[in-house]
Amino acid sequence: MFESEDTEAKRVICVIKLHLHSRRTILTTLLVSQPRYAWLRELGLQEENPGVYNGRWGGGGQVVTTFCPANNQPIASVRQANLEDYEETVKAAKEAWKVWADIPAPKRGEIVRQIGDALRQKIKVLGSLVSLEMGKIFVEGVGEVQEYVDVCDYALGLSRMIGGPVLPSERPGHALIEQWNPLGLVGIITAFNFPVAVYGWNSAIAMICGNACIWKGAPTTSLISVAVTKIISRVLEDNKVPGAICSLVCGGADIGTAMARDERIDLLSFTGSTKVGKQVALMVQERFGRSLLELGGNNAIIVFEDADLNLVIPSALFAAVGTAGQRCTTVRRLFLHESIHDEVVAKLAKAYAQVRIGDPWDSDTLYGPLHTKEAVKMFLDTVEQAKQQGGSVVCGGKVINRPGNYVEPTIVTGLPHDAPVVHTETFAPILYVLKFKEQEEVFAWNNEVKQGLSSSIFTKDLGRIFCWLGPKGSDCGIVNVNIPTSGAEIGGAFGGEKHTGGGRESGSDSWKLYMRRSTCTINYSKDLPLAQGIKFQ
Repeated sequence: MFESEDTEAKRVICVIKLHLHSRRTILTTLLVSQPRYAWLRELGLQEENPGVYNGRWGGGGQVVTTFCPANNQPIASVRQANLEDYEETVKAAKEAWKVWADIPAPKRGEIVRQIGDALRQKIKVLGSLVSLEMGKIFVEGVGEVQEYVDVCDYALGLSRMIGGPVLPSERPGHALIEQWNPLGLVGIITAFNFPVAVYGWNSAIAMICGNACIWKGAPTTSLISVAVTKIISRVLEDNKVPGAICSLVCGGADIGTAMARDERIDLLSFTGSTKVGKQVALMVQERFGRSLLELGGNNAIIVFEDADLNLVIPSALFAAVGTAGQRCTTVRRLFLHESIHDEVVAKLAKAYAQVRIGDPWDSDTLYGPLHTKEAVKMFLDTVEQAKQQGGSVVCGGKVINRPGNYVEPTIVTGLPHDAPVVHTETFAPILYVLKFKEQEEVFAWNNEVKQGLSSSIFTKDLGRIFCWLGPKGSDCGIVNVNIPTSGAEIGGAFGGEKHTGGGRESGSDSWKLYMRRSTCTINYSKDLPLAQGIKFQ
């Protein structure tokens, strides 16, 4: 009997040793464990990272590993939130709001400024993480962090300016004012393609308005969400305010659905596809909640015969190829006047051939991978559909033979303006080049797609420019002249119309979406006159 127990004990020990060896092997294959990627430790990242923050770090959900799109190697893992974590985090955020709302707006702005400074100190290493996990080139990764920094600076100034007017009252001895107050808890769901900036647009403005935030980033960019939240949490802790003011719940559709249905979330900002955005909007509207939607875009550039082609070619190249065609403002449709069509296509194809393709973190690279393997399949399927519908591939159209999710930037000509594939937004570097004759028809073609995000014309004709900006011009939220469709500044309101969702983020008066307005009448007289001269005696 003792021999049997001894044998069993040895077997158990052997199994444990094999398990530990297997775990060590898995850990050493993670990029975070390799010396080349030791810089990830500067962001506080480990082999396995907690994906919930509500004043303390935790997470009891599924462990998800994220992968580098440039080589499909595992980077590190994040333990996501389960519904119990979510419930605890919402409660913590609501309690934190009670503290945050009592802090004067300029003081809140000062803390947001400090968040911007903390991001500045980590801008290159955080930009490198964006390149590694999302796949965009290094300069774009750094630029995305810079957007967050810029919004923090903007929010600081805004914190001393938000407020409503004092209006003339028709009644003697009365004052009529607008009072703006925070909503309470703002839920923020962001997409993979801008995993830092979109959260920054929302959180910085929401915070100075007096709201607490709860953030769910894309599961495939969870490490970025964790790293950004670590930076923010240190600033909040240093200022002795509750960390749950900026809560994090990494997770999947179950967490997103819970946020959409939760009446405790006073505003839900959602960035993603039109298909999912519609589901979110319906769930939020069912509870009479507020939503801010930033959805798809089937954006167009229109080039007239008088356009400066020295502006057109680099603009179209950047708008179509930048971020490997994975911006919501990426140009999908290029309308060329028939008199310059062939010339522009030839010049653009030549520019495409000179695009430097490589690892996104290399400073010389201009074009990196698609974010996932699924995106590569979608690219190939769409190119095939374009051919079947009568399109000709001028350049590109194939997968690049190298590790990672690389495809060739692609130009397709010969399709009609209303071809089904042209009217379908594909998140990939496919540009449909289309001919037009007259201004009236091409303005109508710009507007005939379901989305209404970004648009641009290239012309020197002032009359045409102001027609483009007017009621019979572009129906988009972003209407440009002689610049690309992408690359918006933070000072203007960002967003679009129709199936793009109608939301506005970042600059201008977007702050109003994060607050509630009360019209207040104050009687400081001894009389009680009624409005409209009504006598009730």
